[in-house]
Parts: sequence; structure tokens; C-alpha cells
Amino acid sequence: MEMIESLLEKKNKLAVIGLGYVGLPLALEFAKKFSVIGFDIDEDRIEQMKRGEDPSREVSKENILSSRIVFTSDVKVLKEASFFIVAVPTPVDALNKPDLHPVISATKTLASVLTFGDYVVYESTVYPGCTEEDCLPILEKNSGLVLNEGFKLGYSPERINPGDKQRTLRTVVKVVSGSDEESLDQIARVYETVVDAGVFKAKSIQVAEASKVIENTQRDMNIALMNELSLIFDKMNINTYDVLEAAGTKWNFLKFSPGLVGGHCIGVDPYYLTSKASSLGYEAKVITASRFINDNMARNVARKIITHVLRSTPDLTHASVLVKGVTFKENVSDIRNSKIIDTVKEILAFNIKVDIEDPNADAEEVMKEYGLKLTTEIGKAYDAVLITVPHDAYLSLEESYYCSITKPTACIADLKGIMRNKITQRTYWTL
Repeated sequence: MEMIESLLEKKNKLAVIGLGYVGLPLALEFAKKFSVIGFDIDEDRIEQMKRGEDPSREVSKENILSSRIVFTSDVKVLKEASFFIVAVPTPVDALNKPDLHPVISATKTLASVLTFGDYVVYESTVYPGCTEEDCLPILEKNSGLVLNEGFKLGYSPERINPGDKQRTLRTVVKVVSGSDEESLDQIARVYETVVDAGVFKAKSIQVAEASKVIENTQRDMNIALMNELSLIFDKMNINTYDVLEAAGTKWNFLKFSPGLVGGHCIGVDPYYLTSKASSLGYEAKVITASRFINDNMARNVARKIITHVLRSTPDLTHASVLVKGVTFKENVSDIRNSKIIDTVKEILAFNIKVDIEDPNADAEEVMKEYGLKLTTEIGKAYDAVLITVPHDAYLSLEESYYCSITKPTACIADLKGIMRNKITQRTYWTL
């Protein structure tokens, strides 16, 4: 019996390893068709799942509790599955080098339960070659099985966009790949059950890996160009968004905008590609330059705020700044790799008081991750307000609000331009 048929008839089970912003939605969709095991080594997360709580706030409690997924941190339960999907994080370390510990650890766990005829599909973002060069040897050695004879291997890059309710797992084409023709066919058919937009069969696992890593590398480079332009235009007292609006009237102008590049994808994935290139003796100059520009934008923003405060407030002991938004993008609760933290720390280094508020972020998580406290009381005399992300809660705020919480000499720094052409009674600045 084919794998897809055994899953549909629920003779075999599908397991999703890693229940983060990628794994949980994936498990929920597959649970509509198959018997699903949701596995995570974080026992607290498993307990949250059992209570119907999604830490990312992307999935409703009702959807989780009604899914009939078996949530577990017990490796023994994994033995009941025959089709495994790995959706664990692939971060970088303090030196921006790929940190494969989560995916290697998951691979070792998988190998311990792998049996004849099983399928293993990776969704974690990696550099081209990682699945076959780093993970496959572990699977074969620790399971005693041989690829394509004892088990099948595949790679299908995740394309989840946190906070996006339109472009979901079902509505975005899914790239799939396999270790041979049979695995490619079966993996494609499994994903076709939950992806209405259909699948694209990549020529090889490496092609699929490369397609994922360049998606975010391309975005990173285009944003870097916008950020560099904003630095240039700022010196010329030209509003970057005015320039982009004018240039955008041409049909082939790509509509990117400047901003801080954080999160777990765009600010991370390029390092996987540059690391692989370096191991091959090639220095990826353009990609590296883009990363340098984007990684330094947070400090450039801080310097702009600090300069304004120094000029308008002689006594820094009474100076204060309000930061509106600490998540890495709008309308999400995710604070991982939020670059605004770099801005905050730079301002604090000048002994300027900084209040941070965010209606979407969890205060305990912010304190645990960054040692920073979210404020619950907005002040009345800030020297600057920094609007970092266009949360829905911020879009309805008028100039009168900002005037009510700032000094007349204050600066409203609006990174995404949501108050453009609306601030007339305070100094206004945007990227």
C-alpha cells in the first residue's frame, strides 16, 4: 500500500516534530485528513497545546482543542508514526553562524524511532546540502536503514507568514522534493491534501533547500537597498517615502520599503547561504553587505533619536523616550530577534529613560528574553516617540494623541511612515 493511502485510511500516522509557528498550523491542517502526532521536547509547550493555547497567538483555542492531535514530548509515542515532518527552528549563534543543534537533535530523535518504509521530510530552513550532508548520515547510522531502500527522505520548505491571514498554508504553493521519484510522488500527494494552491516538484532536495533560502535573501537585499537609500536621502532632507511613492508609478519598480529586519527568517536565512558559500571558498559580497546594512539600521535609528534628544533636552537626567512596538513585525506577538531591542539598548547607554509598550507582546516573555520591562502607564512629556511597527492598534491614533504625551520640542520617529503627512505640531522623522 502506498504511503498516502495508508495515511488517508489512518493505518499509518503522521508526526510533526516542532510545534512552533510552522509546525502547529501544519499539524492542524494534516489532522483534518490524517491521524497526527504533535511532538515537541518543550514539555511546557505540550501542556499549552493540550490546553489549546498557542504561544504565537496565530491559532485559536477552539481549533487546537477540536483537532484530535496527540500532543506529546514522549519519544515512545513517535514510534507510532510512519511519516515524519521536521519543523524545528534553525537560528544563528552570536557570531551569525548557522546553529544546527535543533535540527540535528530532532534528527537523532527521529533516527531512534525510524523503521522500514518510513518517510522523513524536513521543513526547517537550511543551506543547500544540509538535509543530505548533515541529516541523512545520522538517520542512516542511528537507524541502521539505508536511504531509498529502508526509508525515504524529502524536503519541503515552510512558507508560513506570521500574522498573515490571507497567505496561509492552504493558499500558497508548496515546494516539495524527494530522494527518488517514488518519494517525490508520495510527498507531493501528502501535501496536496492540505495545500489548495498545489505543489511544485523541485528537481532535487538541494534545489528545494536553495529555493527557500534565497526567498528571504532576496527580500533582505531589497530592503537593504531601501535602507541605504533612506540613509542617503536623510542627509539630503528628502523623505524616502515621497521618493518611493514617485518611483512606484513605474510599472516595473519593486515596492519595497526601509525598516528594521528582524524575526526568524529574513534576518537569519541569508547567513545560512553565506556560511555555505564560505565553506566552498566563496565570499558572498552582495549578500554580506546587505546583512551589514540591515543589521546596523537599529543603531542608525538610535543615533537619530539620541541626537534629537541631546539637542532639545539639556538635562538628560529628565529625558525620556517612548518606544511603541517591540515585536519584529506588525500584528504578531513574536519578539524573537526583534532589532528594536538594539535601538533601545543604544538609547539606554546614554542614560536616557526608555518606556516600551506593545499591545501584542507578552511582558513576561520580553523580560525573560531581553531583560526589559513593558510599561503599562504612558507618560506625558516624552522627548521622542518611536513608532516601530504598524500594529492595527496604532493606525487609528491621531496627532493629538502624540501631542498629549510629548513635549512641544519632541520628535515623532515613525519607521514605517504610518503618520506621514499627519504630524505638523512636532518634529517628524521617518526612514
